[in-house]
Amino acid sequence: MEALELILLYFIAVLVSSIVDQLIPKVYSPLIQIILGLLIAVFAIAPISPSLDPELFLVLFIAPLLYDEARRANRIELWKNKGPVLALAIVLVFISTFVVGGIVHLLIPSIPLAAAFALGATLGPTDAVAVAALPKDIDIGKRQRSILKGESLINDASGIVAFQFAIAAVVTGTFSIADASLTFCISFFGGLAIGIVLGFAANLIVRWVRSLGLDNTTFHVLIDVFLPFGVYLAAETFSASGIIAVVAAGLTFSATKHDIGPTYSRTNIVSSSVWKTVSFTLNGIVFVLLGTQLPKAMQGTWDDVSIGNLELFGYIIAITFSVVLFRFLWILAMEGIGVLRDDDQKKMNKENLRSALIMTLGGSKGAVTLAIAFTIPMYIAQDQLFPQRELIIFLACGVILITLLLSNFILPLFAIKKDRTKEDELQHEQDVEAHIDILRSVIEELTARQTPQNRRAVQSVVHQYNKRIARVKETHDIDDEVDLTTRMHAIGWQKEYVAQAIQDQSISPKVGYKYLSELARTEKTLERIDKSKLVNIQLSTSLFRPIAWIRNLISRYTIIKNTDEEEELLQLKIAAQTHTAKRLHADISESEAATEDASALWLLYQRSINRLRAAQNESTLPSPAKTRSKTLAMQRTAYELELDAIRAMREEERLSPRYAKYLHSNVMLMMLDLEGTV
Repeated sequence: MEALELILLYFIAVLVSSIVDQLIPKVYSPLIQIILGLLIAVFAIAPISPSLDPELFLVLFIAPLLYDEARRANRIELWKNKGPVLALAIVLVFISTFVVGGIVHLLIPSIPLAAAFALGATLGPTDAVAVAALPKDIDIGKRQRSILKGESLINDASGIVAFQFAIAAVVTGTFSIADASLTFCISFFGGLAIGIVLGFAANLIVRWVRSLGLDNTTFHVLIDVFLPFGVYLAAETFSASGIIAVVAAGLTFSATKHDIGPTYSRTNIVSSSVWKTVSFTLNGIVFVLLGTQLPKAMQGTWDDVSIGNLELFGYIIAITFSVVLFRFLWILAMEGIGVLRDDDQKKMNKENLRSALIMTLGGSKGAVTLAIAFTIPMYIAQDQLFPQRELIIFLACGVILITLLLSNFILPLFAIKKDRTKEDELQHEQDVEAHIDILRSVIEELTARQTPQNRRAVQSVVHQYNKRIARVKETHDIDDEVDLTTRMHAIGWQKEYVAQAIQDQSISPKVGYKYLSELARTEKTLERIDKSKLVNIQLSTSLFRPIAWIRNLISRYTIIKNTDEEEELLQLKIAAQTHTAKRLHADISESEAATEDASALWLLYQRSINRLRAAQNESTLPSPAKTRSKTLAMQRTAYELELDAIRAMREEERLSPRYAKYLHSNVMLMMLDLEGTV
């Protein structure tokens, strides 16, 4: 039961971090998760000391994380920068294993050389999450960012392999470079071959099942999720590197998926959402675990009288400095080689130095380093403890914290801000492309839902979306913000008209107050759009969507049972909106101020009045409510799909916050227009 409670606490901490991360965007989510883990450990009733089998830890955490990184990797950029990536991800990891390990052994002789090499290997991999979280408004260069991402993908495998060799040397007491090199080649290339074969095999299975007509979204997502676990276990069975196999399988499986169409689009959207959640959760749990382990690790070393507390922190700073310095010198040497090969550049300059500093500080340690450290065995023999295991884990935790702090707070000092004018133009082009993709995704989804019964309604809505795509392509423009003042005035005029009609007893109070209630809800929605941030709008929309669905369902039955009241409500809406349209037209004629906004709103009211009159004319036809509701229901569905697509694009950072808020507000206003309240 205690284990279950602890797991639930970890999940709650990750959930809270996803909210806090939005409130404090300038602080990396790993740092937030570490703090939450620390709070769990401090306020826990009993000491938290989770134990997990090292091999199981690699399978549960490292394998899916690396697979997700591989499936999302830009293979073209990765191949283009293969030289620098391999130099950092493989050569630097192995060399720094010996260099950092030697420094650790010199600083702390109580840590055997082989165990120090294990710590050096642990500190080799960089964290992909921290790389992805680098601020987008700082200029680190497309090449530098691509190299950092490629390095974080591959160096996990080389770091784990180096670590396993070091642990084997601690356990056996012997180490042979020749044997290690041969074993590494077998492990590396064996894992590479197994990963490629299984990646292709998985893709063939998917295509075969699809050819039989038996595939569905659940099947595709499950095979995608379970593939890294199966590949890892298969590679380890043949004494190959499961980590390398997982990376190769991720690259292969994602590279061979080229199907297009509505069904495949939905599958890809679901798969991406699942993997985004899984990846964030696993990374978050690892960092929360780091936070919960800090007090225990500190307590063990705090009570060790052989090492002073200040001396201990000095070791952490010294090891971090050696890791960062060696990485900087290595990258600087790479920059120098690049300059020698560049005919246009004759010597190193400040830009090369800045690039080296950015790539050095951008390579912070994270989840993989911590996961590797936790796999250090408790014993090397039946009754012999692993030498200084707690101290090694504590040192690794300290280095992770300092490198994350350097990447979060020091890196932006060396990275210049991007040219906002050019950046804004590029962002606007990206926003427009994403907007068109959103509208196309709605069309694809509606087309996939088309049946003989709803064909006419679907075609009508799809036609509207095609016209919207054409308008977006023609204009490429957005307003700075949706003008809601004129709309609020217009709603007020409608309320005044209805209140006067109730007072004059020209309409029944029940119908009048029903329309006033609709107008009041419209006002609240407009105020929420005007004052709230995007995240609040999304949250409120998600919370109140079930209520709106229930209200629409009730109103649908009310329309069927109370046709007289519905007819009177339609007449009231037409009269109130006609009155408001006349007021708007008078404002346009009398004043030059806000003429454009008033004209646009006047046209909107005219369209709404025409639609209401058309609905009124349908009342003489059989089943008017049923006939009218099909297109309206399909339009509501389209708007809900569009809101979901906007939210997904924003989460994938394909939309800027400003443009996403603009699109979200527009859809909300169109939904109000659809309900006849304008």
